[in-house]
Amino acid sequence: MLYWFLKSVALGPILRVVFRPKVEGVDHVPAQGPAILASNHLSYADWLFMPLTLPRRVTFVAKAEYFTTPGVKGWFQKKFFSGAGQVPIDRSGANAAEGAMRSAKKILDSGELFGIYPEGTRSHDGKLYRGKTGVARLALETGAPVVPCAVVGTDVVAPTGKVFGHWTRPAVRFGPPLDFSRYEGMEDDRYILRAITDEIMYEIMRLSQQEYVDMYASKAKELAKAAKGSGSADEPDSTSVEKKAS
Repeated sequence: MLYWFLKSVALGPILRVVFRPKVEGVDHVPAQGPAILASNHLSYADWLFMPLTLPRRVTFVAKAEYFTTPGVKGWFQKKFFSGAGQVPIDRSGANAAEGAMRSAKKILDSGELFGIYPEGTRSHDGKLYRGKTGVARLALETGAPVVPCAVVGTDVVAPTGKVFGHWTRPAVRFGPPLDFSRYEGMEDDRYILRAITDEIMYEIMRLSQQEYVDMYASKAKELAKAAKGSGSADEPDSTSVEKKAS
């Protein structure tokens, strides 16, 4: 209920009136049943604007710490992230990546939409980076279609390292669903996982019109930071599903 309150009454109307986000290809998102929404990642505002354009709930996985912090602050934090469409990573397994995969599969098995950022972290310079193969494994293990998505302009509204940027009208574009059923049973083949991931990233690149760099975003950030000689690391993202099979 809190999700729909934030989207329809509290936060959503404000974002719609102030930013008037544009949306293209929303008919490509299934009206019912599971689907993986694979998006580029420019800003922390991405997970606000992309779900705002859809009539269905979109769920992401987030760090368990967002839901387990004690005290009043922790209670409000848990309520906000839950209401914003995020669920904690299942920590019952050996590592966070496996836990993220389990959490994602539960969402898809229940027939819902799951949002994921294949790059694994935000782009620090507006370019599109190599996708990690967790999205491909998830698609093969669940049989869910992958809907490529591009969010444009959120790095202007909320740039990396800043709470607020400049006004612009963000755009959200959805491409036709990608069906990888022809690779059923091949989720342990790393070449197949890479091929699927590259196909997904190509579609995201086509939608976003970003320059593509065949390097992981995390590595690019390390190199950029080393070149500058100083700087602060970005906050970790809520998509460690990617790390499982990359």
